[in-house]
Amino acid sequence: MVNVGDQLPDATVLGESGPVRLRDKLGKTLVIYFYPKDETPGCTKEACSFRDAYEDFTAAGAEVLGISRDDGASHASFKQNHRLPFTLLSDVDGKAGAAFGIKKTLGFIPGRVTFVFDKSGVCKSRFESQIRVGKHVDDALALVKQLAA
Repeated sequence: MVNVGDQLPDATVLGESGPVRLRDKLGKTLVIYFYPKDETPGCTKEACSFRDAYEDFTAAGAEVLGISRDDGASHASFKQNHRLPFTLLSDVDGKAGAAFGIKKTLGFIPGRVTFVFDKSGVCKSRFESQIRVGKHVDDALALVKQLAA
């Protein structure tokens, strides 16, 4: 399980054009959020909140990455339907989620956890809540701005 002070796991997920090794993204602050499923009410609200704050994240030098077990076609539709400007990645086999220690809620709902990693890959924040979706974005943005100062 990844907690504050831990290094970014060496996990690979699928992007629009193939495998993406998360450690290759180091060098900027990373906001990595795991969410249960595209087009569900909570996940849509969370994604749209990240979308609405996206310019603030990028202005502070951060990259936002959303990860779920949905496939690339589902992500493409989700991005288009909600005009999401950030990258969505697929963890179809659940290996990345396992590396981060993402647990299922009630034994079957994939977890909702947001991490903030500094430029060197050290975890600065882990926030886990299925229902407080707005707090994922608010807390991450506050920390990203603090790291940029």
